[in-house]
Amino acid sequence: MAKLKHVLVVPFPAQGHLTPLLKLSHCIADHGVKVTVVNTESVHAQVVAANQQDEGSNRIRFVAFPDGLETDEERKDWAKLLESISRVMPGHLQEFIEKMKRQSNSNEDEKISFVIADMTAGWALEVAKRMGIERAGFWPAAVLSLALTLHIPKLIEGGVIDNDGIALKKDAIPISKKLPSYKSDDLTWSFPEDLMIQKTLFRWALAIVHHSTHSTSYLCNSFHELESSACGIIPGVLPVGPLLASTRLLHNRGSLWKEDLTCSNWLDQHPPQSVIYVAFGSTTIFSPEQFYELAHGLEQIGQPFLWVVRPEMTDGPVNKFHSAFLQRVRNHGKVVQWAPQEEVLAHPSVACFFTHCGWNSTLEGLSNGVPLLCRPYFADQHLNRSIICDVWRVGLGVDGDENGVITRHEVRTKILTVLGSDEIRSNCLRVKEMARKSVSEGGSSLKNLESFIELIKA
Repeated sequence: MAKLKHVLVVPFPAQGHLTPLLKLSHCIADHGVKVTVVNTESVHAQVVAANQQDEGSNRIRFVAFPDGLETDEERKDWAKLLESISRVMPGHLQEFIEKMKRQSNSNEDEKISFVIADMTAGWALEVAKRMGIERAGFWPAAVLSLALTLHIPKLIEGGVIDNDGIALKKDAIPISKKLPSYKSDDLTWSFPEDLMIQKTLFRWALAIVHHSTHSTSYLCNSFHELESSACGIIPGVLPVGPLLASTRLLHNRGSLWKEDLTCSNWLDQHPPQSVIYVAFGSTTIFSPEQFYELAHGLEQIGQPFLWVVRPEMTDGPVNKFHSAFLQRVRNHGKVVQWAPQEEVLAHPSVACFFTHCGWNSTLEGLSNGVPLLCRPYFADQHLNRSIICDVWRVGLGVDGDENGVITRHEVRTKILTVLGSDEIRSNCLRVKEMARKSVSEGGSSLKNLESFIELIKA
């Protein structure tokens, strides 16, 4: 009997990175490949606490390594987290691979035969290369953002950005005749509100460029028809998305928060295309003033809305206001701490998605034909907003006032504009059909996935 191939999957420890890689892991396991997913101990504890166990969960094994940090406060500091993980985890990974190799003397299936690592955890690709193990990088964002990242050395060389990643001019940034120019505001490491965070994000991007040399193929959570030009300029890109959870995995997909499962019943009580779904991902932080404006904007529209408000989503207290707000909107608004987002977006009552433009959220919205209203926070989200609004034309952005605050008037006006746009809805349905075809029999992403799994099993 042929020995079972054993793939080690290494996500970066953040919700937007873990989610698509866990979905990819399930796809690989479905094809008879043994999969072990590596998390940090803190993320592993969150996943176990938040996710229901079901029949699919034992197909994938989870292991946890220390991240070198003592407290969750330290883990919120991106600079500390990135430095500690890069320093501490490669040694644990190498020890684990060697341990599996020793155990393979009695059970051949234990030996790690392939490593898939998030390119933001590219040190794992370096470890795999050093140990002579086949490997592939995984990119959890748009292929356009990967193209921009890999082009960083040429941007520095050409005097477009400095050594800290700051744009030296406000001009559009072309990197290929085949691609639309990037805006200087859309650089994925840009964070003008805090230049220390920006420097950290830029060092992270430079590390991705370095680690990209340790793999010749990059699995991407996108599909060729959506980003054909970007796919064409990066050798080794393999789009295998959109990576979406199947029904039986809906409650076992690596969420770091417990999902509120009352959302579906609440949505059932509303007519088709009537509900505004509002969710800004796992990292967005609002000032109390911005939170108030969003809340008033939703309240004044008077349409049903479902709003995901994480604990600690604001950088100041809003409890008193929030309680009064919930009382006022109790007949048409529902507020939860975390939602089963794919299930929500697939529901016929949802009319539009007010989003931070994280790539998972963007793909989930597009795959369900839901128009998008864009309020990016950081990293690749600004670039995603530009593609959504200017290239695919499947949504609109909200703009801040002179103080950068998105007012209740702006919220109300833009939501009503999105809801009333036949062009946006038509474009959304066209992209939805493209997404469906890409993962169906004979589709581009399914073909890429199947050929990659054959490579693993060879």
